Amino acid sequence: MADPSSYRPKPGQIPDSPGVYKFRDEHRRVIYVGKAKSLRQRLANYFQPLTSLHPRTATMVTTAASVEWTVVSTEVEALQLEYSWIKEFDPRFNVKYRDDKSYPYLAVTMNEEFPRVQVMRGHKKKGVRYFGPYAHAWAIRETVDLMLRVFPVRTCSAGVFRNAASAGRPCLLGYIGKCSAPCVGRVTPEEHRELAEEFSDFMAGRTGTYIRRLEKQMTIAAEDMEYEKAARLRDDVAALRRAMEKNAVVLADATDADLFALAEDELEAAVQIFHVRGGRVRGQRGWVTDKVEAVDTAGLVEHALQQLYGEESGEAVPKEVLVPALPEDPEAVSAWLSGRRGSLVSLRVPQRGDKKDLMETVARNAQQALVLHKTKRASDLTTRSRALEEIAEALDLDSAPLRIECFDISHLQGEDVVASMVVFEDGLPRKSEYRRFQIKGFEGQDDVRSMHEVIGRRFKRYLAEKERTGEWGDGEVPAEDPEDDGRPKRFAYPPQLVVVDGGQPQVAAAQRALDELGIDDIAVCGLAKRLEEVWLPGDDDPVVLPRSSEGLYLLQRVRDTAHDFAIRYQRSKRTKRLRTGPLDAVPGLGETRKQALIKHFGSVKRLRQATIEQICEVPGMGRKTAEAVAAALALAAPAAPAVNTATGEIMEDDVAPAPAAPAVPAAHTAAGEIMEDGADVTARPRAHGTTSTTEKHGMTSTTEKHGMTSTTEKHGTTSTTEKTEQDT
Repeated sequence: MADPSSYRPKPGQIPDSPGVYKFRDEHRRVIYVGKAKSLRQRLANYFQPLTSLHPRTATMVTTAASVEWTVVSTEVEALQLEYSWIKEFDPRFNVKYRDDKSYPYLAVTMNEEFPRVQVMRGHKKKGVRYFGPYAHAWAIRETVDLMLRVFPVRTCSAGVFRNAASAGRPCLLGYIGKCSAPCVGRVTPEEHRELAEEFSDFMAGRTGTYIRRLEKQMTIAAEDMEYEKAARLRDDVAALRRAMEKNAVVLADATDADLFALAEDELEAAVQIFHVRGGRVRGQRGWVTDKVEAVDTAGLVEHALQQLYGEESGEAVPKEVLVPALPEDPEAVSAWLSGRRGSLVSLRVPQRGDKKDLMETVARNAQQALVLHKTKRASDLTTRSRALEEIAEALDLDSAPLRIECFDISHLQGEDVVASMVVFEDGLPRKSEYRRFQIKGFEGQDDVRSMHEVIGRRFKRYLAEKERTGEWGDGEVPAEDPEDDGRPKRFAYPPQLVVVDGGQPQVAAAQRALDELGIDDIAVCGLAKRLEEVWLPGDDDPVVLPRSSEGLYLLQRVRDTAHDFAIRYQRSKRTKRLRTGPLDAVPGLGETRKQALIKHFGSVKRLRQATIEQICEVPGMGRKTAEAVAAALALAAPAAPAVNTATGEIMEDDVAPAPAAPAVPAAHTAAGEIMEDGADVTARPRAHGTTSTTEKHGMTSTTEKHGMTSTTEKHGTTSTTEKTEQDT
């Protein structure tokens, strides 16, 4: 625990201007980011007596070891820089709204030649129009199914689209009228894009135009006694009205707005957002966060606005944002939102009317979300705390292991040997700090040696970071370090506990690696799968935790996570190795030029037969690369072409089958001799001068008895018999 007075800047050093400040811990890790209109006044608040500070603020300033700041010209720049740093450094003491759900959106891919309507999650892509988010994906599919009667836009994947185009037949939706079938040319790309535009306009809230247009067409068709057409249009209108009814009108003036509401207590806060477009609720989302810093409702609102709109632009930011309380500097936040949208954005608290009533509804949703979260979370917080305490007690640690790293080795019969490192902080996985290793020191299967290498490499990096940041010697950080930007460095932070997947040998190897590096303040243990025993270095007997122990459950979860992570990496390496072809060995030859070569020559076999001049004719291929391609294919080429032994015909397959042993040499091969094709023959008993060798499924069967040689190839190959004079 650091004393804040040890790193407190002198009052004259802090500028009295807007800016953003960062607190760092002893490892130079950014733990808190804040902004202020006046850096001097704001930072002075952190260096008061600890008894007068909020408990969370006191924890932060005693965890920190230094503070630094950046001056900006306006409050809007300070807001932008604060958001960027929070996103970049992920400080542990900042409020961060996290959710375990990835909300689905209704997306229209206007960036494709034939736009597609689909459900999308995750990061938004350029050129795609999004509507939502929705609470459930099935709600999107129901809405789309109703609207495809009127707007038959493509919904199929790229593979289905290509297959239908090559076959000349549309999919089922094309036959039942729920797709305009652009794959087979029923509509032109321009007509299909117009349909997608109309679909997007309807989803954006401009519904009245299409309803009135369809009703007018229905009336005209009825007057012309085209009753079937009129009935179809009537059903289309009904389908659109049902789709509209799924989003009830909440604001009569066709308002585009986002409404924020908060529910909070001393420890946590829940935020709910309703997205209203065209007066209808088009989407809903919410987060819950731990209040790790002393922050009021206005501060929570500001963080929520940063979280939601930090990556948005254009129409994704509405004209109006309604909040329960204005941020500390509403003008700066409103200017920032206007910059994101490209036009004026109104930020205000609703006072009366329908908007206030809707805000109360959002607030009730936020309160219910907080209650539900606490019901689920209360036992989880208690369980994790108890698990860490049980581990500390069982392993005789000085304190609970807040950071645990677990290592596992994975391979397939000694090939593609890899290792994984997973990190758990406060009993929860921190996936951004997972790491993968390739075993480089040796080849083959040796888990103990592999574990020693991985632990050694991981903590050598840790020691290198300590030396770079100046934590050794006088403990002062170098004045100017261009590489020290506060980002989480690989292997820069030490764990309190290292867990290895294995028993006593693996634990001993891990401890030996730490001893060789002179590290004596990190605990090591191993978890053996057989009986789930916990092994400690130097102990002949394991520590056996009760089967109902929360500490054992946490260790098992850490171990299983490392195991799964290692297996996925090992499988990906094996798959990549098995898919490697001769062209992959050519340096500088990318995927595009490889495809161009195959497309130009038709196959690897024909490419192998081509001359360097012919290879140079392929667009993008220079002579140097062509020579490298020819050399690589020559090294990978088979020794001789495959020949049909019955007809003497050269087989045209790109890959030659395994060569069959010649009949006569095989007949005279003694036990253990190497045959001409390199196959080793096992010794067999011989009687009356007879040699017998049998290979089936496309290989050779050779028998020599009393001077007679018979050669047989089965399952699609040749059967040949040659008789000679008997020996007298």
